[in-house]
Amino acid sequence: MDKFQTKTIVLGGPLDLEQFMSVVRGGATVEFSDEYVSRVNKARKLVEKWTEEDRVMYGVTTGFGSLCTKVISNEEAAKLQHNIIASHSTSVGQPLSIESVRAIMLMVLQNLGRGNSGVRIEVLERYRDFLNMNITPWAPGDGSVGYLSPEAHMARVIEGNGKAYYQGELLDATWVLAKAAIKPLPLASKEGLALISGTTSTTGLAAIAIYDMINAVKNADIIGALSLENLRGVIRAFDERVMKVRPHKEQADTAYTVRRILEDSEVIKECQGERIQDALSLRCIPQLHGAVKKTLYDAKATIETEMNSCCDNPIIWPEEGEEDVISACNADSSYVGIEMDSAAIAATTLAKMSERRNNRLVDETYSGYPSFMVANPGLNSGLMIPQYTQAGLLNEMRILSSPATVDNTPTCGNQEDYVSMGYNSSKKAIAISEKLEYILAIELLSDYQALNFTEDWPKRSSVSNAIYNEIAPILPLMKEDMFLYEHIEYLRSLIHSGLLVDRAEELIGEMN
Repeated sequence: MDKFQTKTIVLGGPLDLEQFMSVVRGGATVEFSDEYVSRVNKARKLVEKWTEEDRVMYGVTTGFGSLCTKVISNEEAAKLQHNIIASHSTSVGQPLSIESVRAIMLMVLQNLGRGNSGVRIEVLERYRDFLNMNITPWAPGDGSVGYLSPEAHMARVIEGNGKAYYQGELLDATWVLAKAAIKPLPLASKEGLALISGTTSTTGLAAIAIYDMINAVKNADIIGALSLENLRGVIRAFDERVMKVRPHKEQADTAYTVRRILEDSEVIKECQGERIQDALSLRCIPQLHGAVKKTLYDAKATIETEMNSCCDNPIIWPEEGEEDVISACNADSSYVGIEMDSAAIAATTLAKMSERRNNRLVDETYSGYPSFMVANPGLNSGLMIPQYTQAGLLNEMRILSSPATVDNTPTCGNQEDYVSMGYNSSKKAIAISEKLEYILAIELLSDYQALNFTEDWPKRSSVSNAIYNEIAPILPLMKEDMFLYEHIEYLRSLIHSGLLVDRAEELIGEMN
């Protein structure tokens, strides 16, 4: 099923997360509305007028940061913008992914397209064309405190400098622009600063992370339900009455989802009464998954607000009779950064529970299955080592869950004496979401392997059968030790794509 059915996104109004990702991941074409173009042009005319009048504007007729007291002449305004791009291109290390750079470029278009920044429409048309033609600037991803450096690497390509990915190759920007019939565009007053300031990278990366985390928690509901069935769990813990006396919506929604997934499971019906309660990794699915969802959807709301904001500095008001320019700090990334620190913690707790459920499946003491779910343990290791992989991934996730936004290292000669560090919150959230998908994939691998030992069981739920039938053509049941890496990667791809959620929703309706 195509998760991104919208093929064209017209910028000019608010964007939601799904529309955003339809461009970033789904490759939807970007267009500008007439209103978008009009308000950008209106603000630009005012900046040009003020520049001619030598009006004092931060970063336009002054230097940057602690150099804001240095006056720049009208004749030097364009040179200033070129200089800021060259001097600020100092991020280092491995490049950001193509998807991440696409997200940042789209955030720039949405941010500066509000008409409060004063850039030329031609500048925004460059990023629009880059997105539509799959031209992706190369940008190292390490060394940002929330803005400036990765964005500067990207902006270099507009001028015909730097490097970009095009048709699967990393090439010099001059060659890429020539091949695509795009002329290099020298930046004019205000434009260099506008392209690198704001929360565009923090929010763009956060949008990817939160989209994948929300998808992951839906998958966790499904996979957790499969584990509950395979471990012959107590469904009474998911009773609607239990949820009503602790009325968190997300907890109730999760319990309802699990009940719907297992509604027609004869396995679950048969095993009721075998014990009073399960271990917490099963019994507490509504409570933990619900708390995770609350955190993720709070973050999503914040990201969508930020996505539709002006986070530039300075900000222009071009309305007649209200013309003004104010230097403030909407470029601060605390809103998104704190949310993503929280989301990282939430995703890690979700992974923590998945690993514990998987451990119960592969440990014969708890599951009733052969050790490590293989028929001849000893000669075979079976699914012993995938749980090690979960343990290693969880260790990394716990390290990455340390909040970035609590740190403070002043910059810019103490002009920026407080620094939000939101960029690293978003960057590590993407890494955490990837590891979470692998941990869930390994739990799903164990769930699937249980089919080897349950041939005489009653009928499984319709959702369980649909999930296993999706997997079966690709992944053989393990009779003896085999190469597992490719199977874990395959299951992770099913989770990442949202296909398992699609299969479940075809039977139970939309998952809340």
